[in-house]
Amino acid sequence: MDPWKSLRLAWETSWGAESCRPKSKKSRKSRDMQYHFADCTLDDARLTLTRGGSAVAVEPKVFDLIHLLVRNAGDLVTRDRMVEEVWAGRIVSESAMSACIAAARKAVGDTGKAQAVIRTVARRGLMLVAAVTLVEQKPVPQPPSNQAETEQRIRYISTSDGHRIAYATTGTGPAVLRFTPNMTNDLEAEWHIATKRRMIDAISRQNLLIRSDTLGSGQSDRRVAELDFARQADHMCDVLDAAKIDRAAVVSESGGVLPAIYLAARHPDRVAKLAIMGGYVDGPNRRDKPRPADPIRTSIDAGWDQTRGGFLMGWVSSYCPEGPFDDLRAITEMARQATSKETMLAVRDSLNGASVASLLPKVQCRTLILHARHDAVHPLDEAQKLAAGIQNAELIIFDTANHLPLVGHPLWDQYVSTITKFLAN
Repeated sequence: MDPWKSLRLAWETSWGAESCRPKSKKSRKSRDMQYHFADCTLDDARLTLTRGGSAVAVEPKVFDLIHLLVRNAGDLVTRDRMVEEVWAGRIVSESAMSACIAAARKAVGDTGKAQAVIRTVARRGLMLVAAVTLVEQKPVPQPPSNQAETEQRIRYISTSDGHRIAYATTGTGPAVLRFTPNMTNDLEAEWHIATKRRMIDAISRQNLLIRSDTLGSGQSDRRVAELDFARQADHMCDVLDAAKIDRAAVVSESGGVLPAIYLAARHPDRVAKLAIMGGYVDGPNRRDKPRPADPIRTSIDAGWDQTRGGFLMGWVSSYCPEGPFDDLRAITEMARQATSKETMLAVRDSLNGASVASLLPKVQCRTLILHARHDAVHPLDEAQKLAAGIQNAELIIFDTANHLPLVGHPLWDQYVSTITKFLAN
Protein backbone atom coordinates (compact mmCIF):
# COMPACT_ATOMS: atom_id res chain seq x y z
CA MET A 1 0.00 0.00 0.00
CA ASP A 2 1.08 3.56 -0.71
CA PRO A 3 2.52 4.82 2.62
CA TRP A 4 0.69 8.13 2.29
CA LYS A 5 -2.60 6.28 1.79
CA SER A 6 -1.88 4.17 4.86
CA LEU A 7 -1.27 7.28 6.98
CA ARG A 8 -4.38 8.98 5.61
CA LEU A 9 -6.56 5.96 6.36
CA ALA A 10 -5.12 5.75 9.86
CA TRP A 11 -5.81 9.43 10.45
CA GLU A 12 -9.41 9.16 9.18
CA THR A 13 -10.04 6.08 11.28
CA SER A 14 -8.60 7.62 14.44
CA TRP A 15 -10.50 10.88 14.18
CA GLY A 16 -13.64 8.99 13.15
CA ALA A 17 -13.44 7.25 16.52
CA GLU A 18 -13.97 10.46 18.48
CA SER A 19 -16.60 8.71 20.55
CA CYS A 20 -15.31 5.16 20.91
CA ARG A 21 -17.80 4.08 23.54
CA PRO A 22 -21.56 4.55 23.59
CA LYS A 23 -22.78 7.11 26.05
CA SER A 24 -26.35 5.84 26.57
CA LYS A 25 -27.23 4.40 29.96
CA LYS A 26 -28.45 1.12 28.48
CA SER A 27 -25.17 0.29 26.81
CA ARG A 28 -23.18 1.27 29.91
CA LYS A 29 -24.62 -1.62 31.96
CA SER A 30 -22.30 -3.58 34.24
CA ARG A 31 -19.94 -5.59 32.05
CA ASP A 32 -19.80 -8.95 33.80
CA MET A 33 -21.03 -11.61 31.35
CA GLN A 34 -19.69 -13.99 28.74
CA TYR A 35 -21.93 -14.64 25.75
CA HIS A 36 -21.31 -17.90 23.87
CA PHE A 37 -22.87 -18.15 20.40
CA ALA A 38 -21.98 -19.99 17.18
CA ASP A 39 -18.24 -20.58 17.72
CA CYS A 40 -17.78 -17.15 19.33
CA THR A 41 -17.39 -15.83 22.86
CA LEU A 42 -17.96 -12.18 23.72
CA ASP A 43 -16.56 -11.22 27.12
CA ASP A 44 -17.93 -7.87 28.22
CA ALA A 45 -15.81 -7.74 31.36
CA ARG A 46 -12.63 -7.72 29.29
CA LEU A 47 -14.10 -6.22 26.08
CA THR A 48 -12.88 -9.16 23.98
CA LEU A 49 -14.29 -11.30 21.19
CA THR A 50 -12.94 -14.73 20.28
CA ARG A 51 -13.93 -17.05 17.45
CA GLY A 52 -12.85 -20.67 17.40
CA GLY A 53 -10.70 -19.94 20.45
CA SER A 54 -8.69 -17.18 18.68
CA ALA A 55 -8.89 -13.48 19.49
CA VAL A 56 -10.68 -11.30 16.93
CA ALA A 57 -9.63 -7.65 16.70
CA VAL A 58 -12.65 -5.36 16.30
CA GLU A 59 -13.20 -1.62 16.40
CA PRO A 60 -15.05 -0.32 19.50
CA LYS A 61 -18.30 0.44 17.63
CA VAL A 62 -18.28 -3.00 15.98
CA PHE A 63 -17.80 -4.60 19.40
CA ASP A 64 -20.64 -2.50 20.84
CA LEU A 65 -22.97 -3.48 17.99
CA ILE A 66 -22.28 -7.20 18.55
CA HIS A 67 -22.71 -6.65 22.29
CA LEU A 68 -26.09 -4.99 21.71
CA LEU A 69 -27.25 -7.85 19.48
CA VAL A 70 -26.19 -10.69 21.80
CA ARG A 71 -27.85 -8.98 24.77
CA ASN A 72 -31.04 -9.00 22.75
CA ALA A 73 -30.62 -12.33 20.94
CA GLY A 74 -33.81 -13.42 19.16
CA ASP A 75 -35.33 -9.93 19.36
CA LEU A 76 -35.43 -7.25 16.71
CA VAL A 77 -32.94 -4.44 17.26
CA THR A 78 -34.14 -1.42 15.32
CA ARG A 79 -31.99 1.07 13.49
CA ASP A 80 -33.00 3.78 15.97
CA ARG A 81 -31.85 1.66 18.89
CA MET A 82 -28.52 0.98 17.19
CA VAL A 83 -28.02 4.70 16.66
CA GLU A 84 -28.93 5.41 20.28
CA GLU A 85 -26.70 2.79 21.90
CA VAL A 86 -23.77 2.36 19.51
CA TRP A 87 -23.48 5.93 18.19
CA ALA A 88 -24.86 7.68 21.33
CA GLY A 89 -27.71 9.23 19.36
CA ARG A 90 -25.45 11.01 16.89
CA ILE A 91 -26.33 11.30 13.20
CA VAL A 92 -24.79 8.37 11.33
CA SER A 93 -24.76 7.81 7.58
CA GLU A 94 -26.18 4.68 5.97
CA SER A 95 -22.75 3.83 4.59
CA ALA A 96 -21.13 4.05 8.05
CA MET A 97 -23.83 1.85 9.56
CA SER A 98 -23.61 -0.65 6.71
CA ALA A 99 -19.82 -0.83 7.11
CA CYS A 100 -20.20 -1.44 10.85
CA ILE A 101 -22.77 -4.22 10.26
CA ALA A 102 -20.55 -5.85 7.63
CA ALA A 103 -17.57 -5.73 10.00
CA ALA A 104 -19.69 -7.25 12.79
CA ARG A 105 -20.75 -10.11 10.51
CA LYS A 106 -17.17 -10.73 9.45
CA ALA A 107 -16.00 -10.72 13.08
CA VAL A 108 -18.45 -13.49 14.03
CA GLY A 109 -17.78 -15.55 10.89
CA ASP A 110 -21.00 -14.61 9.10
CA THR A 111 -21.74 -12.99 5.73
CA GLY A 112 -24.48 -10.84 4.30
CA LYS A 113 -25.48 -13.72 2.05
CA ALA A 114 -25.57 -16.46 4.71
CA GLN A 115 -26.93 -14.39 7.63
CA ALA A 116 -26.56 -17.44 9.85
CA VAL A 117 -25.70 -15.36 12.93
CA ILE A 118 -26.86 -11.79 12.24
CA ARG A 119 -30.05 -11.54 10.17
CA THR A 120 -31.31 -8.38 8.47
CA VAL A 121 -35.01 -7.70 8.95
CA ALA A 122 -35.85 -5.67 5.87
CA ARG A 123 -36.44 -1.97 6.51
CA ARG A 124 -36.58 -2.57 10.28
CA GLY A 125 -33.25 -3.61 11.78
CA LEU A 126 -31.16 -6.60 12.81
CA MET A 127 -31.63 -9.79 14.82
CA LEU A 128 -29.01 -12.15 16.24
CA VAL A 129 -30.48 -15.56 15.38
CA ALA A 130 -27.77 -17.89 16.76
CA ALA A 131 -28.45 -19.54 20.12
CA VAL A 132 -26.74 -17.66 22.97
CA THR A 133 -25.54 -19.11 26.28
CA LEU A 134 -24.75 -16.69 29.10
CA VAL A 135 -22.12 -17.31 31.76
CA GLU A 136 -21.85 -14.84 34.62
CA GLN A 137 -18.29 -13.66 35.20
CA LYS A 138 -16.58 -12.82 38.43
CA PRO A 139 -15.61 -9.14 38.66
CA VAL A 140 -12.32 -8.30 36.97
CA PRO A 141 -9.79 -8.17 39.83
CA GLN A 142 -8.52 -4.72 40.66
CA PRO A 143 -4.86 -4.12 41.51
CA PRO A 144 -4.15 -3.95 45.21
CA SER A 145 -4.06 -0.45 46.65
CA ASN A 146 -0.61 0.79 47.57
CA GLN A 147 1.41 3.98 47.41
CA ALA A 148 3.00 3.07 44.06
CA GLU A 149 -0.44 3.29 42.44
CA THR A 150 -1.32 6.75 43.74
CA GLU A 151 1.92 8.68 43.32
CA GLN A 152 5.36 8.43 41.84
CA ARG A 153 8.56 10.09 42.97
CA ILE A 154 10.89 11.35 40.26
CA ARG A 155 14.59 11.48 41.09
CA TYR A 156 17.58 12.83 39.16
CA ILE A 157 21.15 11.77 38.58
CA SER A 158 24.08 13.66 37.09
CA THR A 159 25.87 11.61 34.47
CA SER A 160 29.63 11.45 34.05
CA ASP A 161 29.30 13.56 30.87
CA GLY A 162 27.50 16.37 32.73
CA HIS A 163 23.81 15.83 32.01
CA ARG A 164 20.71 15.35 34.13
CA ILE A 165 18.66 12.13 33.81
CA ALA A 166 15.24 11.69 35.45
CA TYR A 167 14.14 8.31 36.76
CA ALA A 168 11.39 6.87 38.95
CA THR A 169 10.90 3.61 40.83
CA THR A 170 7.69 1.78 41.77
CA GLY A 171 6.96 -1.54 43.44
CA THR A 172 9.21 -4.02 45.20
CA GLY A 173 10.94 -7.26 44.26
CA PRO A 174 13.53 -8.23 41.64
CA ALA A 175 14.59 -5.17 39.64
CA VAL A 176 13.27 -4.44 36.14
CA LEU A 177 14.61 -1.65 33.92
CA ARG A 178 12.23 -0.45 31.22
CA PHE A 179 13.21 1.10 27.88
CA THR A 180 10.42 3.01 26.10
CA PRO A 181 10.54 4.36 22.51
CA ASN A 182 13.26 6.97 22.10
CA MET A 183 12.46 10.60 22.90
CA THR A 184 8.66 10.13 22.96
CA ASN A 185 8.28 9.45 26.68
CA ASP A 186 7.69 11.62 29.75
CA LEU A 187 7.63 10.01 33.22
CA GLU A 188 4.98 12.40 34.47
CA ALA A 189 2.69 12.21 31.41
CA GLU A 190 2.76 8.42 31.03
CA TRP A 191 1.68 8.04 34.65
CA HIS A 192 -1.78 9.27 33.55
CA ILE A 193 -2.16 7.28 30.29
CA ALA A 194 -4.08 4.00 30.74
CA THR A 195 -1.94 1.82 28.45
CA LYS A 196 1.29 3.04 30.03
CA ARG A 197 0.00 3.01 33.60
CA ARG A 198 -1.55 -0.46 33.39
CA MET A 199 1.80 -1.94 32.36
CA ILE A 200 3.61 0.01 35.08
CA ASP A 201 1.18 -1.30 37.69
CA ALA A 202 1.31 -4.89 36.38
CA ILE A 203 5.11 -5.05 36.61
CA SER A 204 5.27 -3.11 39.88
CA ARG A 205 3.02 -5.62 41.64
CA GLN A 206 5.83 -8.20 41.51
CA ASN A 207 8.99 -6.21 40.72
CA LEU A 208 10.89 -3.05 41.50
CA LEU A 209 10.30 -1.17 38.23
CA ILE A 210 12.84 1.48 37.19
CA ARG A 211 11.83 3.91 34.43
CA SER A 212 13.72 6.88 33.06
CA ASP A 213 13.43 9.57 30.41
CA THR A 214 16.05 9.48 27.67
CA LEU A 215 18.49 12.37 27.60
CA GLY A 216 16.88 15.04 25.43
CA SER A 217 13.28 14.27 26.39
CA GLY A 218 10.64 14.27 29.10
CA GLN A 219 11.79 15.19 32.59
CA SER A 220 15.48 14.72 31.68
CA ASP A 221 17.91 17.34 30.39
CA ARG A 222 16.76 18.45 26.93
CA ARG A 223 19.97 20.15 25.85
CA VAL A 224 21.10 17.23 23.69
CA ALA A 225 19.45 16.38 20.38
CA GLU A 226 21.96 13.68 19.41
CA LEU A 227 20.84 10.05 19.65
CA ASP A 228 23.61 7.76 20.84
CA PHE A 229 22.53 4.24 21.82
CA ALA A 230 25.82 3.40 23.52
CA ARG A 231 25.57 6.52 25.67
CA GLN A 232 21.97 5.69 26.54
CA ALA A 233 23.13 2.28 27.74
CA ASP A 234 25.86 3.89 29.87
CA HIS A 235 23.31 6.29 31.35
CA MET A 236 21.13 3.33 32.37
CA CYS A 237 24.09 1.90 34.23
CA ASP A 238 24.30 5.24 36.06
CA VAL A 239 20.58 4.97 36.92
CA LEU A 240 21.05 1.43 38.23
CA ASP A 241 23.96 2.63 40.34
CA ALA A 242 21.83 5.45 41.78
CA ALA A 243 19.06 2.94 42.61
CA LYS A 244 21.70 0.66 44.19
CA ILE A 245 20.89 -2.16 41.76
CA ASP A 246 23.66 -4.39 40.46
CA ARG A 247 21.63 -6.40 37.96
CA ALA A 248 18.15 -6.06 36.46
CA ALA A 249 15.82 -7.63 33.96
CA VAL A 250 15.17 -5.35 30.99
CA VAL A 251 11.85 -4.72 29.23
CA SER A 252 12.10 -2.80 25.95
CA GLU A 253 9.64 -1.56 23.35
CA SER A 254 10.02 -0.42 19.73
CA GLY A 255 12.93 2.05 19.33
CA GLY A 256 13.81 1.48 22.98
CA VAL A 257 14.96 -2.00 21.97
CA LEU A 258 18.14 -0.61 20.40
CA PRO A 259 19.73 0.90 23.55
CA ALA A 260 18.51 -2.16 25.49
CA ILE A 261 20.52 -4.39 23.16
CA TYR A 262 23.54 -2.09 23.58
CA LEU A 263 23.18 -2.45 27.34
CA ALA A 264 22.93 -6.25 27.20
CA ALA A 265 25.87 -6.53 24.81
CA ARG A 266 28.21 -3.94 26.40
CA HIS A 267 27.30 -4.56 30.06
CA PRO A 268 26.27 -8.22 30.30
CA ASP A 269 26.87 -8.25 34.05
CA ARG A 270 24.04 -5.70 34.52
CA VAL A 271 21.31 -7.54 32.55
CA ALA A 272 19.62 -10.66 33.99
CA LYS A 273 17.13 -11.18 31.16
CA LEU A 274 15.79 -9.22 28.19
CA ALA A 275 12.23 -8.82 26.86
CA ILE A 276 11.77 -7.21 23.44
CA MET A 277 8.46 -6.04 21.92
CA GLY A 278 8.28 -4.55 18.43
CA GLY A 279 12.05 -4.58 18.00
CA TYR A 280 14.25 -4.75 14.93
CA VAL A 281 17.83 -5.37 13.84
CA ASP A 282 18.11 -2.95 10.91
CA GLY A 283 16.40 0.41 10.52
CA PRO A 284 14.13 0.91 7.49
CA ASN A 285 16.87 2.54 5.41
CA ARG A 286 19.15 -0.49 5.88
CA ARG A 287 16.67 -3.16 4.87
CA ASP A 288 16.83 -4.94 1.54
CA LYS A 289 13.94 -3.28 -0.28
CA PRO A 290 14.39 0.20 -1.79
CA ARG A 291 12.73 2.74 0.50
CA PRO A 292 10.79 5.82 -0.66
CA ALA A 293 10.68 9.04 1.33
CA ASP A 294 9.70 8.39 4.94
CA PRO A 295 6.05 9.52 5.37
CA ILE A 296 6.33 9.29 9.16
CA ARG A 297 9.25 11.74 9.16
CA THR A 298 7.23 14.05 6.93
CA SER A 299 4.28 13.86 9.35
CA ILE A 300 6.56 14.76 12.25
CA ASP A 301 7.99 17.70 10.33
CA ALA A 302 4.55 18.99 9.33
CA GLY A 303 2.61 18.35 12.51
CA TRP A 304 4.89 18.48 15.55
CA ASP A 305 3.85 21.99 16.54
CA GLN A 306 0.13 21.45 15.94
CA THR A 307 -1.89 20.69 19.08
CA ARG A 308 -4.10 17.65 18.36
CA GLY A 309 -2.73 17.68 14.82
CA GLY A 310 -3.97 15.09 12.34
CA PHE A 311 -0.47 14.58 10.95
CA LEU A 312 0.80 13.23 14.25
CA MET A 313 -2.31 11.11 14.80
CA GLY A 314 -1.59 9.58 11.40
CA TRP A 315 1.96 8.82 12.53
CA VAL A 316 0.93 7.14 15.78
CA SER A 317 -2.07 5.38 14.24
CA SER A 318 0.13 3.83 11.57
CA TYR A 319 1.80 1.92 14.42
CA CYS A 320 -1.54 0.76 15.89
CA PRO A 321 -4.08 0.57 13.04
CA GLU A 322 -6.39 -1.76 15.00
CA GLY A 323 -6.68 0.66 17.92
CA PRO A 324 -8.44 1.05 20.24
CA PHE A 325 -7.83 4.77 19.79
CA ASP A 326 -8.74 5.89 23.31
CA ASP A 327 -5.11 6.31 24.40
CA LEU A 328 -3.53 7.24 21.06
CA ARG A 329 -4.28 10.95 21.32
CA ALA A 330 -2.75 11.08 24.79
CA ILE A 331 0.30 9.14 23.59
CA THR A 332 0.60 11.49 20.62
CA GLU A 333 0.43 14.58 22.82
CA MET A 334 2.94 13.10 25.27
CA ALA A 335 5.38 12.49 22.41
CA ARG A 336 4.85 16.01 21.03
CA GLN A 337 5.57 17.64 24.38
CA ALA A 338 8.38 15.28 25.40
CA THR A 339 10.93 16.79 23.02
CA SER A 340 11.43 19.35 20.25
CA LYS A 341 10.68 18.80 16.59
CA GLU A 342 14.35 19.19 15.73
CA THR A 343 15.32 16.48 18.22
CA MET A 344 12.58 14.15 17.00
CA LEU A 345 13.63 14.55 13.37
CA ALA A 346 17.23 13.76 14.33
CA VAL A 347 15.97 10.72 16.23
CA ARG A 348 13.95 9.56 13.23
CA ASP A 349 17.00 9.79 10.98
CA SER A 350 19.12 7.86 13.48
CA LEU A 351 16.52 5.11 13.89
CA ASN A 352 16.05 4.76 10.13
CA GLY A 353 19.76 4.16 9.62
CA ALA A 354 20.50 2.12 12.76
CA SER A 355 21.68 -1.49 12.96
CA VAL A 356 22.46 -3.71 15.95
CA ALA A 357 23.38 -6.78 13.90
CA SER A 358 26.99 -6.84 15.13
CA LEU A 359 25.87 -6.76 18.79
CA LEU A 360 23.47 -9.71 18.74
CA PRO A 361 26.09 -12.45 19.30
CA LYS A 362 27.24 -10.56 22.41
CA VAL A 363 23.82 -10.77 24.07
CA GLN A 364 24.12 -13.77 26.39
CA CYS A 365 21.15 -13.34 28.73
CA ARG A 366 17.83 -15.14 28.39
CA THR A 367 15.82 -13.25 25.78
CA LEU A 368 12.11 -13.24 24.90
CA ILE A 369 11.03 -11.55 21.66
CA LEU A 370 7.38 -10.56 21.09
CA HIS A 371 6.23 -9.29 17.71
CA ALA A 372 3.05 -8.58 15.74
CA ARG A 373 2.50 -10.86 12.75
CA HIS A 374 1.18 -8.02 10.56
CA ASP A 375 3.35 -5.14 11.83
CA ALA A 376 3.72 -2.76 8.89
CA VAL A 377 6.31 -0.51 10.56
CA HIS A 378 8.87 -3.15 11.58
CA PRO A 379 7.94 -6.41 9.81
CA LEU A 380 8.03 -9.83 11.40
CA ASP A 381 11.22 -10.60 9.48
CA GLU A 382 13.07 -8.17 11.78
CA ALA A 383 11.96 -10.10 14.87
CA GLN A 384 13.06 -13.33 13.24
CA LYS A 385 16.48 -11.79 12.61
CA LEU A 386 16.67 -10.85 16.29
CA ALA A 387 15.71 -14.37 17.37
CA ALA A 388 18.24 -15.96 15.02
CA GLY A 389 21.04 -13.61 16.07
CA ILE A 390 20.65 -13.86 19.86
CA GLN A 391 21.68 -17.20 21.32
CA ASN A 392 18.75 -19.20 22.74
CA ALA A 393 16.26 -16.37 22.17
CA GLU A 394 12.57 -17.29 21.98
CA LEU A 395 10.02 -15.64 19.68
CA ILE A 396 6.29 -15.29 20.37
CA ILE A 397 4.12 -13.96 17.52
CA PHE A 398 0.90 -12.06 18.26
CA ASP A 399 -1.76 -12.21 15.53
CA THR A 400 -2.29 -8.48 15.15
CA ALA A 401 -1.22 -5.48 13.06
CA ASN A 402 -0.63 -3.31 16.14
CA HIS A 403 3.05 -2.62 16.70
CA LEU A 404 2.35 -2.61 20.44
CA PRO A 405 -0.88 -3.79 22.12
CA LEU A 406 -3.04 -1.13 23.79
CA VAL A 407 -5.54 -1.28 26.63
CA GLY A 408 -8.85 -2.51 25.22
CA HIS A 409 -7.28 -4.53 22.40
CA PRO A 410 -8.16 -8.27 22.50
CA LEU A 411 -4.48 -9.16 22.97
CA TRP A 412 -3.76 -6.69 25.77
CA ASP A 413 -4.25 -9.15 28.65
CA GLN A 414 -2.16 -11.79 26.88
CA TYR A 415 0.62 -9.27 26.28
CA VAL A 416 0.76 -8.17 29.93
CA SER A 417 0.56 -11.77 31.16
CA THR A 418 3.37 -12.87 28.86
CA ILE A 419 5.68 -10.08 30.06
CA THR A 420 4.94 -10.55 33.77
CA LYS A 421 5.33 -14.34 33.58
CA PHE A 422 8.68 -13.95 31.83
CA LEU A 423 9.86 -11.57 34.53
CA ALA A 424 8.66 -13.91 37.30
CA ASN A 425 10.40 -17.07 36.01
